[in-house]
Amino acid sequence: MKIGTHNGKFHCDEVLACYMLRLLPEYRDAEIVRSRDQAVLDECDIVVDVGGVYDPSKHRYDHHQKSFSHCLNSLCADYRFATKLSSAGLVYYHFGQRVLSQLLQLPEDHPSLPVMFTKIYENFMEEVDACDNGISAVDGVPRYHISTTLGSRVKYLNPDWNDANPDETKCFFKAYEVVGTEFSDRVQYFFTQWLPARDIVLEAVQKRHEVHESGEILRLDRCCPWKQHLYEIEEELKLTPNIKFALFADAKGQWRIQTVSVHADSFENRLPLKPEWSALRDDELSQLSGIAGCIFVHANLFIGGNKTYDGALAMAVKSLEARK
Repeated sequence: MKIGTHNGKFHCDEVLACYMLRLLPEYRDAEIVRSRDQAVLDECDIVVDVGGVYDPSKHRYDHHQKSFSHCLNSLCADYRFATKLSSAGLVYYHFGQRVLSQLLQLPEDHPSLPVMFTKIYENFMEEVDACDNGISAVDGVPRYHISTTLGSRVKYLNPDWNDANPDETKCFFKAYEVVGTEFSDRVQYFFTQWLPARDIVLEAVQKRHEVHESGEILRLDRCCPWKQHLYEIEEELKLTPNIKFALFADAKGQWRIQTVSVHADSFENRLPLKPEWSALRDDELSQLSGIAGCIFVHANLFIGGNKTYDGALAMAVKSLEARK
């Protein structure tokens, strides 16, 4: 088996495309052929980032031709991503779930794979696609130059411009190892850390009415990174009403009540704790609130504490009841 791509200066997208393909059983031992000679490429079983053709039926995955404008959304309306695809994005679209199943040693129909596919695209692949297609992350002039992205590091692994006898193949495979390690590490992170936290938050959302009839209070049975998961799950489930408070135990076994921000980057809360509790602690807070075991409420009313779960829940319920 042969995987074809171009020779000369290499970029992150075709390096990553080759790495992903060689994770699949049919390409695991494939030779990577680097050439722009069409006759040579025609002999390859699959070709990425060269050749001017996108035809998955023939395993041709180039994105440079004038006729090409595909993004994930144009290939499948189930995906919201509108960034033009590079060769890496094309390979990921067509083979990504199989690639993830190989890396994670999961069956190809495992229910976690579609969720992982989307998350890895959003947090790894889309950047590769955008950078290769010259799509800036910001409008206007950046305030400073970022030179440590994966694409930048691959760029610096190309042979020196003034090397009279460069070993292009050696440099390519050095980049291959860097890109492959980072991709694999990112996949493992999202599978071993991000996904378990999502499962905890999803279960808590599904059980929210068992916590309080309003459905606006979340109980997390295990403390974990929860905020971004909550926003995403609310959006996916079209949750109404949305969650106002999250309850979780801290390292000492005491309970925290935390408000939910309007959105991930906001300091404004959907609903604060009761204003009269601001900056109060211990007995003074318990006496004013009528709730035993109170520990504190932050001056900005976004977090508080109680010695027990029942106490934290009572603080949340009273804050719900106090809204105008």
